[in-house]
Amino acid sequence: MENEAALAIGQMGQYLGAGLGAIGSGLAAIGVGNVAGNFLSGALRNPSAANAQTATLFIGIAFAEALGIFSFLVSLLLMFAV
Repeated sequence: MENEAALAIGQMGQYLGAGLGAIGSGLAAIGVGNVAGNFLSGALRNPSAANAQTATLFIGIAFAEALGIFSFLVSLLLMFAV
């Protein structure tokens, strides 16, 4: 009986950790929105400088999205590998 309870608590911990890890994917989406929104705001204020900042936009989006992918990977590892 104790073994079943310990197994259930372990499985609950896996699901809880995976859910918390999945929150990072949503936060990465918010980060990408902030990067793109700030770029758009700056581009509308100074359109002549927008072309020079496009590479920085893509780098910022890539970093924010990479963190979301890492978070998703951690949640999958917690669900199926631990």
